[in-house]
Amino acid sequence: MVPLTVWLCSDTTETTTDTATSKGARAAGPAVGLCVRHRQAVGRELARHLIGACTSDGDLVAEGFTSSEATLVGAADLDRRGIALVPHFPLAQHIGSRLRATLPVERSARVEMRPVRPDQMARGLADHLGEVGLVIAAPPPHETGGSPPPRSGERGCPACRADLWMRSSEQLGLFLASAWKVLRPGGVLAIITTARHQAGRLIDPAPRIIRQAQGLGFSYVQHVIALRVPIDGDALVVQAGPADLAQLRGTGCHALPPPVSVHADVCLFTKPRSRQENGDAR
Repeated sequence: MVPLTVWLCSDTTETTTDTATSKGARAAGPAVGLCVRHRQAVGRELARHLIGACTSDGDLVAEGFTSSEATLVGAADLDRRGIALVPHFPLAQHIGSRLRATLPVERSARVEMRPVRPDQMARGLADHLGEVGLVIAAPPPHETGGSPPPRSGERGCPACRADLWMRSSEQLGLFLASAWKVLRPGGVLAIITTARHQAGRLIDPAPRIIRQAQGLGFSYVQHVIALRVPIDGDALVVQAGPADLAQLRGTGCHALPPPVSVHADVCLFTKPRSRQENGDAR
């Protein structure tokens, strides 16, 4: 059995800013440019948990399918180096503005973005092959067995526009193969997903991702349930946004209630340190 653990990862950083940077953050504007799904993909608290648990000072953290600044901020704050793959220029502009509003100059030097697709990670990190300590990714639904995001989110969210721009190609398998090349022996691959209902059926991407990763030689070492909402005593504090309130129904309605995402599933894999540990799979 794979060990199971729970992390408390409720993010308040989207509505509150550090005292030292609040003036700059207000000047750049709050992170309202991202839709809820992309704000939650890799929240800052989850990024800090992953980076703190899986790497040491000075390690290199890489991210594919990047949708926000969370991983880069976490890497800089924890004295790591960070590289995010952001091939879509409008999204890179959005993330860059968030980084400038959040990180002091001396910390921003630790992180960078590269205009590379997730499936091209090995090419984009050719100068760091076999050196990365942690690779983080939260693939979009169309990469993990679901449908592409609705076009209604295209105008307001730069990450939605990036998803739509890249949705015609299946990149997940090639991304996993590239992650193998850039990770050092003993390095960690973290894939973040969320089970969801679509067309009347439950779609859980985790089993498919686990099969693909193990087929490449990764060892599946841990499953993490990352709670995205705060806990008050023994209750989860779920706060509805305007979109959720618009879907509220009367008590006599027989329709399903609006879905509320309270957690993410995080699958952690390691690249074995030796060919023997890998069962000569490669």
